[in-house]
Amino acid sequence: MIVTTVSSIELDRRRFRRRQSGRSVVISLVSTVVLGVLVWLTVINTPGWAAVQQAFFDPAVAWKFLPSVLLGLWLNIRILFFAAIGVAVFATLLAIIRTLRGAVFFPVRFLATAYTDLFRGTPLIIVLYLVGFGIPALGLFPRLPPEVWGTVALILTYSAYVAEVLRAGMEAVHPSQRLAARSLGLTHAQTLRLIVLPQAVRKVTPALMNDFVSMQKDVGLVSVLGAIDAVRAAQIGEADTYNFTPYIVAGLLFVIISWPAIRFTDWLTARAQRREQIGGTV
Repeated sequence: MIVTTVSSIELDRRRFRRRQSGRSVVISLVSTVVLGVLVWLTVINTPGWAAVQQAFFDPAVAWKFLPSVLLGLWLNIRILFFAAIGVAVFATLLAIIRTLRGAVFFPVRFLATAYTDLFRGTPLIIVLYLVGFGIPALGLFPRLPPEVWGTVALILTYSAYVAEVLRAGMEAVHPSQRLAARSLGLTHAQTLRLIVLPQAVRKVTPALMNDFVSMQKDVGLVSVLGAIDAVRAAQIGEADTYNFTPYIVAGLLFVIISWPAIRFTDWLTARAQRREQIGGTV
């Protein structure tokens, strides 16, 4: 049986950390109370707060339209699911094309670069209008629901952002990794699939999660095409009651579905920081 003893210096360090932790908790509680008082003095205690509360935070209106907004939110979740898959596939292809070397690949590299520049600079709502109203007007496709075109617009826009994030991760992989893989007999495709892409994704996972969180919010913009999602259901409720509370309900529901991804992103960022700093704090 091995008995381990802790030195007095280490015990002093532990006591100091406990004191610091307790002090931090007290300071956090005090600052929270002070912030709450300031919010009450600057917002709730204002002369127009009663009118704002009735127009935006009416519990009866919120309860009345909660079922319809929830039903619309289910459409947003389905659009997000298929858009995330489409973005993952298309963005990976774009990133691979942009990292191809050799003069023979210049045309496809140029097209991929032009695509990412175009869609990163174009607002999503304009892409929604162009795709949702422009493409059906061509008459090349059968009549499709607006949520389908909204999903296509999301894929086109966010693939440009995600492709650049993936390309940055792929270029951050040290060239020696590629050379070692090729010296072992792996083809270029095998090197990308087995060596480069896994390391690249690991390096840029927090950035990819941030893009995913942004897409979760922007899914609500498909309402401009006429899809009855959470935002459009809230708009219908507002037109029926002349009250903005349904919008608050929709916004809170979007926060709820985004919160797990936000917390997971923060956890990944903190873990990556701990690995880089080896437990230290800058």
